[in-house]
Amino acid sequence: MGDVTARIAEIVGERNLLSGDSVPDDYAKDESLTVDAVKPAHVVKPATAEEVAAVLAVAAENGLPVTARGSGSGLSGAARPREDGLLVSFERMNAVLEIDTANQVAVVQPGVTLSELDEATKEAGLAYTVYPGELSASVGGNVGTNAGGMRAVKYGVARHNIVGLQAVLPTGEIIRTGGKTSKISSGYDLTQLIIGSEGTLALVTEVIVKLYPRLPHAATLLAPFGDLAQVMRAVPEVIASGLTPNILEYIDNLTMAAITYNEKLELGVPEEVRNATQAYLVVGLENRDGDRLDGDVERAGELLGELGASDVYVLDGGSARKLIEAREKAFWTAKAAGADDVIDVVVPRSEMPGFLAKVRELATAAEAGAIGCGHAGDGNVHLGIFCKDPEKRHRLLHDIFTAGIAVGGAISGEHGIGQAKKDHFLALEDPAKVALLRRIKQAFDPKGILNPDVLFD
Repeated sequence: MGDVTARIAEIVGERNLLSGDSVPDDYAKDESLTVDAVKPAHVVKPATAEEVAAVLAVAAENGLPVTARGSGSGLSGAARPREDGLLVSFERMNAVLEIDTANQVAVVQPGVTLSELDEATKEAGLAYTVYPGELSASVGGNVGTNAGGMRAVKYGVARHNIVGLQAVLPTGEIIRTGGKTSKISSGYDLTQLIIGSEGTLALVTEVIVKLYPRLPHAATLLAPFGDLAQVMRAVPEVIASGLTPNILEYIDNLTMAAITYNEKLELGVPEEVRNATQAYLVVGLENRDGDRLDGDVERAGELLGELGASDVYVLDGGSARKLIEAREKAFWTAKAAGADDVIDVVVPRSEMPGFLAKVRELATAAEAGAIGCGHAGDGNVHLGIFCKDPEKRHRLLHDIFTAGIAVGGAISGEHGIGQAKKDHFLALEDPAKVALLRRIKQAFDPKGILNPDVLFD
């Protein structure tokens, strides 16, 4: 290892290579609640794609496991390194290289955070619309997990908003996929294959993201319902109405009580309404024209009333912003409340009422708790799981994932599989598909050095 360390130090500079006791604890894990921290043997901080390529060539030659890390805000354990491995941190590759207004794209390095990109695009009146709930998350992390977030109901997830990549293969070769064009039909779509691969196929060193106009007028409606099934039935009706919400979230009453208490939110909902509410629907609307927005708000209020809402509250700007921020921090709320795990399952929108009823039934049978919120517009359910016994919790999660798959869903819509959900993924996924994924992994990474503990055994 002494020779390997010397070669890597020569590539990135001694100050950009940490080893042994000099590796800070923060590099040992991401935000997963169930994946234990493991310090890597080395942390390397490259500054260019060429440095990444040279480092991977050394790693491949010596069979050194490699884990990529952006901001470490992931929830599946995909950024936890091997004890004998190399963690590649992209914190120095954090430049916004170009804001191309003609093509409405930005070219960025993977270490750029969402808040940094948002600030960089403001002056041009544009925005990158994938907000997974943590603005300190990196664009590279968005790519790795195919991140989503609340605005996915209108704008889609990362794979709908990333049009090109520069990536380094574990063999040390640098490739470019996609580009600034809006469509490509030339061979296999390697861009989409790498997106969501959780660092197992290649290390992304440059990202071309779509940008959208920032619409100047926005409104947020809060609709309490006495029955969760009513909320779920209302969702397709809101989408079919042509209102085109950019946010469509459900929040159960326990989660709403927790986030309003923690954030000291005053939303103007009378106590008698809160006491009779089982769940809330949050509807975000935006428009380039204020009068048109007012018309949309009026129509949305009428529709929600027709669909069973006990009332509809149009939140003022400050309250709306605080509620959305609190919803985005729901993971931290669940963590502070003592949740033993936080999971996301995605099902078809029409199946959400039945799926959530099944989750409650399973949690009750396991003497556990499963509360939460989710992206009602795209069927992505987020649950805080309260179950101290590891074996009982594992069985409960397996049953919940099984129930999601049974109605045409998947065990993760945006957090990814990582190390946390790997056992469930391998047990529940179609074996033929898993075998194909393994062959794809082998083609990209013949020596198996990239994130060897993620997705597969």
